[in-house]
Order: sequence, then C-alpha cells, then structure tokens
Amino acid sequence: MGRPDSQDLRERVVDAAGATSRRQAAKHFGAGAATAIRFMTALATTRTVAARPQGRARRCKLDPHEAFLRALIAERDDVTLKEMQARLKDEHDRTVGLRTPWSFLTRAA
Repeated sequence: MGRPDSQDLRERVVDAAGATSRRQAAKHFGAGAATAIRFMTALATTRTVAARPQGRARRCKLDPHEAFLRALIAERDDVTLKEMQARLKDEHDRTVGLRTPWSFLTRAA
C-alpha cells in the first residue's frame, strides 16, 4: 500500500478546485484527476481531507489467553515455549507457532 498524500497537497488541491475544475487543480499540482476527485468527495462527505488511518490494529491471537499463560508461568517458572504451545492446543484449541507466546509475553510485559 502506498503512502498517503501530504496534508498540504490535499489542502492545496481542494482550495484550487474551489476556483477551477477538479481536473485542472490536479494537473496544476501534479496529482491525478482521480486523486482530486477523491479529495473533494472526502471533503463533501466527511468535512475533512485528512488521510484515513492505514492498516488495521495489530492484535495478537493470544490476547484472550493472557491470564492462562501467566498462570502457566506462575505454576512453573521454567515452562518451555513448546509446553506453552502444547497446552494452548490441548486446553484452548489454539494453534500457535513457537515464537507467538514469546512475542506476546515480551509485548505484554
């Protein structure tokens, strides 16, 4: 996915499109006609030309199982990643890679 256009460019194209056509405004600033049309549509519907957030929130599939993992560690502090993986599969029907519990616990610490 490409980077969003700068806020400055968005505002300049919208300002220019108020005085001329959208296509002329886009051409003047070196943007595509569809881009200017998209900016104006966004302004009309959302009242802003700010870029929308890209991507999605990163969530770990182990978020609901944090208490379970912490209990495993409290029960036996030398529990291995392989054992965590097996217990998650057996008790919660959750299949994860070996690195997943490690990454999750490192982030959650």
